[in-house]
Amino acid sequence: MSFFDVLQQYPAADLVARVDRVEDADIERALSRTRPSIDDYLCLLSPRISDVQLETMAGLAHRVTMQRFGRTIRLYAPLYLSNHCSNGCLYCGFSADNRGLVRKTLNDREIVREAEHLRRLGFRDILLLTGEAPKFAGLDYLEHAVRLVAPMFSSLSIEVFPLTRAGYRRLVDAGVDGLTLYQETYDQGLYPEFHPYGPKKDFRFRLEGPERGGEAGIRMLGIGALLGLGDFVTDAFYTGLHARYLMHRFWRSQVSVSFPRLRPAEGGFRPRSVVDDRQLAQLICALRLLLPDAGLVLSTRESARLRDNLLPLGITRMSAGSRTAPGAYEGHRDQGEQFSVSDLRSPDEVRKVVAGNGYDVVWKDWDGAFTAGRHENRHGGTGIP
Repeated sequence: MSFFDVLQQYPAADLVARVDRVEDADIERALSRTRPSIDDYLCLLSPRISDVQLETMAGLAHRVTMQRFGRTIRLYAPLYLSNHCSNGCLYCGFSADNRGLVRKTLNDREIVREAEHLRRLGFRDILLLTGEAPKFAGLDYLEHAVRLVAPMFSSLSIEVFPLTRAGYRRLVDAGVDGLTLYQETYDQGLYPEFHPYGPKKDFRFRLEGPERGGEAGIRMLGIGALLGLGDFVTDAFYTGLHARYLMHRFWRSQVSVSFPRLRPAEGGFRPRSVVDDRQLAQLICALRLLLPDAGLVLSTRESARLRDNLLPLGITRMSAGSRTAPGAYEGHRDQGEQFSVSDLRSPDEVRKVVAGNGYDVVWKDWDGAFTAGRHENRHGGTGIP
C-alpha cells in the first residue's frame, strides 16, 4: 500500500461535507487534545475558527515547537541548475509554453561558481533545483552536479522531477541527503487541468516520489501543496495526511512540510483561489499540533514582514537571499526566473532579524560523516496512519 491508496480513503467531497458540519465545540475539543487526531486536524482547518481560537492555537503551536526544536532556525538557499522544462504547467514560469523565457542550464564552471558564492555567504545547506527536461538536465547531469558541489556543503537536497528508486539511490550515493517534491495539488480532478502535458501529468508517479526517495535512503523528505491551485482546506488536509503517512513509514527520516503560495510568474497565471495570510497562519499552527516533530519550512515567496511574524508559530527552516533563475547569484538575476521572490533581504539581514527575535541561526546541523547509515530507511514500516 502506498499513499495513493490512503488518499482514496478520504474523498474530497466527504471532507468538504465534514468541514461544513464542524461546530465550535469540535474546534474546542481538538484544541484540548494533547495529540490531535487526523479528524481533529480537519476541525482545526475549518473556516469557522474564531480569532480567539486561532490565537489559542498559535500559542499551543509555539509551545510545542519550543519543546521539540528549541529556539533554532535553519537557513538554506536554493541553487537553480536549469530552467529547461518539457512540462506545460499553467502556473509555472518554467513552463514549456513560456516561449519568451531565457532558457539556461549551468555548465560545470557555472555550477561551481554559484555554489562557491553561497558558501561564501555562510550557507552549508543548499537545495538544487531544475525543471523537467532530461535532454538538458537529466539524471546523469544531476549526479554529476551533486558530485561537483557536495564537498562544499554539509547538507545537499534536491527539488527536481520525480525519479525511480534506483535514480534516487544514485543521487544518495553521490551526496544527496534531502528531497523536496511538491504534489502541487492533491485534487485528482484538477491536477490534469493544471498539467495538460508532459511527464508531470502522471499524478500517481509524482505522489509516490517521496516514498521512492525514502526507500532509497534519503534522510530528509519534504512535501507541500502549491497553495492557491485547489481548495485550501482539502489540499491542506491531504498535505498533513501525507506528511503523517511518511513519518510513520520512514520513521528514521526527517519529514518536513513547506507552504508555497502562488507568486507572480512568467505567463500571468492567476490562482483559482487566494490563500490569505490568516489561512496560512492557521495551516502552520494546525500542522504543528498534528505533527510536533515535523520540520516546517517557509521560503522567500513570502514577504519579509509576514515571515518575521510567522516565525514563532512553528517554523524551523527558512530560505534566505534566494534567486530563482539559473546563474542568478553571479549573473543576471532577472533573466529566466521561475517566480518572483518577495523577501529580498540578504542572508545576513535575515540572520540578524532571526537572531534579534531570540532564535539561534543554524547554518549547519548535520555532517556528511554521519551518513554512513543513510540507506537504513529502505525497508521501513508500512506507513499506514
